[in-house]
Amino acid sequence: MTVKLQTSIECVLFDLDGTLIDTAPDFIQVVNQLALEINRPLVTETRIRQTVSDGARALVKLACGITEDDSQFANLNQRLLDLYYEKLDTTESTVYPGLAELLSQFDEVGISWGIVTNKPEKYAELLLQKLALRDRCKSLVCPEHVSQRKPHPEPILLACQQLRRNTERTVYIGDHVRDIQAAKNADVIAIAAAYGYIAADARVEDWYADFILTAPEETGALLNLLQFA
Repeated sequence: MTVKLQTSIECVLFDLDGTLIDTAPDFIQVVNQLALEINRPLVTETRIRQTVSDGARALVKLACGITEDDSQFANLNQRLLDLYYEKLDTTESTVYPGLAELLSQFDEVGISWGIVTNKPEKYAELLLQKLALRDRCKSLVCPEHVSQRKPHPEPILLACQQLRRNTERTVYIGDHVRDIQAAKNADVIAIAAAYGYIAADARVEDWYADFILTAPEETGALLNLLQFA
């Protein structure tokens, strides 16, 4: 049952991978395709999910067993990115359970929402188009749009500016410590998505988020707790 929104929050910003959208199925395929191409062992789904939020370079290290100092790293990193872009044409990524309905409620009641991600624009744009979300997302902030990435507050502040919302009644939801740091630095409400791509050694409770979500379906109920005078 969908929770009816009765919140004072005026703006909801999401991280992309592991927060709004489960993109791991695509990465699981392309990481192991790269591993096969260089005769490396396949990587488990769990290891890939734990690494996605650290970005493509971390996935290359995982798949190839090399460091960024290796002479082949740049070529392998580009190969992974090319494979991923090709995969987006037939993406298996999905919006997390309950969040598609929540986005529809945001649209109905006039709550602004957007995405602030460290995912490069080329990939974020195509992914959102494939999931029929791009036209609805009124603010998509990628690294190309700012001078400093998360955990710097600039990306979140830019999204607020684009959506014409102040920080006081804005929340940012993310599945990495840098997301929480960025939210704190931007002076918005910081919500940790503990259901996302959490590293094996990460302790979400140590991120000092204002709130922690253990499942995406909890998001609407949590937002309803946030009431202002």
